[in-house]
Amino acid sequence: MFRTPYTARNGDVRLAVDDLGGAGGEPLLLLMGLGVSRLWWPDGLVTALIDAGFSVASFDGRDAGGSTHFDDVPTGNPVSALLRRRPPAYTAEDLADDTVAVLDALGWQRAHLFGISQGGLVAQRTALRHPHRVHTLTSYAAVPSDARGAAVLRYVRLPFLTRLTRMRHPAGRAGDVAAGLDLARAIASPGYPFDEQDARLRVERELDAGLPSGVRDSRAQARQVRAPWRGPRLRDLRVPTLVLHGERDPLIRPSAGRRLAASVPGARYVELAETGHDLPREVWPTVVREIRALAG
Repeated sequence: MFRTPYTARNGDVRLAVDDLGGAGGEPLLLLMGLGVSRLWWPDGLVTALIDAGFSVASFDGRDAGGSTHFDDVPTGNPVSALLRRRPPAYTAEDLADDTVAVLDALGWQRAHLFGISQGGLVAQRTALRHPHRVHTLTSYAAVPSDARGAAVLRYVRLPFLTRLTRMRHPAGRAGDVAAGLDLARAIASPGYPFDEQDARLRVERELDAGLPSGVRDSRAQARQVRAPWRGPRLRDLRVPTLVLHGERDPLIRPSAGRRLAASVPGARYVELAETGHDLPREVWPTVVREIRALAG
């Protein structure tokens, strides 16, 4: 896939952005999940979105990929970040403002947002904080924005998350690849074949680009999780909203998606059968069709 790189800035924070194609289509910005980079989006899904009439871009949130990292801020891991009170490195409002800085860098006055997992949470908060910059919101496999701090744990399968944080791999590239593949396999959809070739492609191209392994950077993940939100509640969201969630998500319970959809006036909820915390190619037609219908 041909990528046109951009750099967005929000104050001192630098954000790595890729224009993925579809010039002239409706602007659609992709927000990736916790810690990992924009290079984890499946090429086939991006191509399908372009074919559906979208101009697609993706970016690395702060503390991920090629964007600014806050390595000097003390923290623990994602589990401890939810349970302990520590001074945050930044706020969730900062993360939402980063999204708008990306839109500015791309020259997009407004865009459709599609976020997965942590990216879905950031997309929700961007739509709440900057509704005039968002055409539609699609949140996939994410907790509802109204769940804050330890309240998030009612939606997280804590034993599974704890197992992820305890994975150990040797240092170096081989260990980075193994860690990425182990994560991809752990969150994969039980009802569909695991596409190891595609997963390896996404893991290795992140490393080939000289980016740190987001899968292994638990401190960066903890800083993202810890960012506090003091903005509006979901009942105040007036942006057309689609909520997608995997029926067999091993990390985030489907009740999170149902609660999110029930909290947003007029939101549509679609539960994807046999689907985990990933985006297997078998569900791409449904995902693209639903996003296209929402945009239309």
